[in-house]
Amino acid sequence: MLEDLLNRPLRNLRLSVTDRCNLRCNYCMPEADYVWLPREDLLNFEEISTLVDVFIELGVDHLRLTGGEPLLRRNLPALVSMLSAKPGLNDLALTTNGILLADQAEALRDAGLRRVTVSLDTLNRDRFIALARFDEIERVKEGITTAARVFGRLKLDTVVIKGVNDDELVGLIEYGKAVNGEVRFIEYMDVGGATQWSSGRVVSRQEMILALSNHYGPITPIEELSSAPADRFALPDGTVFGIISSTTEPFCSACDRSRLTADGVWYLCLYARQGIDIRAALRGGATADAIRQLIVDGWQARDDRGAEARLGMGERRAFVPIASLRRDPHLEMHTRGG
Repeated sequence: MLEDLLNRPLRNLRLSVTDRCNLRCNYCMPEADYVWLPREDLLNFEEISTLVDVFIELGVDHLRLTGGEPLLRRNLPALVSMLSAKPGLNDLALTTNGILLADQAEALRDAGLRRVTVSLDTLNRDRFIALARFDEIERVKEGITTAARVFGRLKLDTVVIKGVNDDELVGLIEYGKAVNGEVRFIEYMDVGGATQWSSGRVVSRQEMILALSNHYGPITPIEELSSAPADRFALPDGTVFGIISSTTEPFCSACDRSRLTADGVWYLCLYARQGIDIRAALRGGATADAIRQLIVDGWQARDDRGAEARLGMGERRAFVPIASLRRDPHLEMHTRGG
């Protein structure tokens, strides 16, 4: 098993298929305009398949397709079909904002997609427009309903922001019950692109638990041996939900995730300032063995604990200045796949 300097295995790969998005969510893309990756730099499906083969050989068995908004990538079911057929891949999932999901859910399932996570930060139309700058809440809900029918179960991710949507925790859990979706509340993170982040806007895990227990009664932690980012809890009626507390209680010590951007730059941490340009090696004629060694060397030298380092700073501001983001779009969270 390939391990880094902190004995963390290479197991989970988040694969971005595009940096484009059809929303402009406040916590991810709050600015008026963005610099996009050149389209000619994006990996084609055959290149993605080749790289995934190498990652699987080195231990990756969980793959998640991300963006941007991954459903904007043309012919995505064709890529899913290529990836789902690979021996050794135990899980193939997708994270989406849900706008295009109703039209593509069946094709994705038929191609071999196993799980879907939909981002849903509010149930209120006016609030959705304020958060995402587009009036798309009904199409998101339609996508969720379709995904529940097609996949049987799904996850719903909510970034919780103080004074914005922290009064909807109960409403979102009840909605999750209705659509057979497990809700995961995510602490607002100060990653690249979150230019409006401040510590005062973070709702901590403890605050979420308190608010939910005040409504539902005693909440029970679920003990699991897992490197998944969410700590899971059960309500008195058995309903399960999760909290990803990356800001106040990071899980760096167990993080087995890395991220490959749509143009083939490999990042070993969401907070990493620099990545490893695998596309350059691939298109430069490097052999599979050479690419394999590039990944091995990168992972074995990994000691990233980005979220813990940020927490250790105490009082802090947004991670990356706007000028730096415009010079290098790879610093954006929507480019790295969140």
